[in-house]
Amino acid sequence: MKVGIIGTGMVGSSTTYRLIEKGVADKLVMTDIIEGMPQGKGLDMLEATPILGVDVDVLGSNDLADLEGCDIVVCTAGFPRQPGMTRMDLLKKNLGIVKPCAEGIRKHAPDSKVIVVTNPLDIMTYATLKTTGFEPNRVCGMAGMLDTTRFKTFVAMELGVSVRDVVTIVLGGHGDSMVPLPRYSNVSGIPITDLLSQEQIDRIVDRTRKAGTEIVSLLKKGSAFYAPGAAIADMVESIAKDLKRIMPACTYLDGEYGFKDVCAGVPVILGKNGVEKVIELKLNEDERAQFSKSVNELVKTIDQIKSEKLI
Repeated sequence: MKVGIIGTGMVGSSTTYRLIEKGVADKLVMTDIIEGMPQGKGLDMLEATPILGVDVDVLGSNDLADLEGCDIVVCTAGFPRQPGMTRMDLLKKNLGIVKPCAEGIRKHAPDSKVIVVTNPLDIMTYATLKTTGFEPNRVCGMAGMLDTTRFKTFVAMELGVSVRDVVTIVLGGHGDSMVPLPRYSNVSGIPITDLLSQEQIDRIVDRTRKAGTEIVSLLKKGSAFYAPGAAIADMVESIAKDLKRIMPACTYLDGEYGFKDVCAGVPVILGKNGVEKVIELKLNEDERAQFSKSVNELVKTIDQIKSEKLI
């Protein structure tokens, strides 16, 4: 199993190290345009493997050609969100980075599955899909896993219970319009609606939607990387080991939930073929309205960048 990581900033590095810890791949390739950085970080991580007790080859490179033979490629390359910057502010800037990366993946790793992390994630996932020309099941985005784990964290904090017993789900776009679903969330099978007041749930939902911004404002410079790295690694593992885990991911919709030609967060089964199935939840009227609003914002953005011939 060979896994490539494009972009060796904080997210890419955290992802790579987590993959080493998990022993997911025989070979990891870290690529970046900054000379020396992927080589230095790769060597540093390789020197940690005796302590971790894992045998894995870690290569740092400035050439996308080293992605040749990759089974899975993770794209984290892009400008991070800064304080006061919305996800949409990043759009045109990061399209200029993601499209060449996607072209490199198409050329050097034509049989790979791709996980997109670059923000604004849903749009970058769509752009990667269209640029590579891959089948829709082979390209997905990470956001749903990150949003869901944040939702889990806040529920566990509120109740004072183990995060291991919390199950949550988040749909829609990766941003302020995401749709956490309390009705589908529980602690050891007990619905959180039975454990928390509506005021508590509303507060947790709001914090989940603003979780990325909260971290950006605290760091002052840069954005989250530990939780994203852990989320990405779980997705890579499910594909690499054909675990067929049910996870929320940004994927191409072709009629599911009533939408076509858009990438958005929904629960999927992740296995050796990538997105093996999109799971359509039965949403109530309010949930469907929220989801439709979130996805329609993505549709509008896609229409705009298409009209400007950006993809």
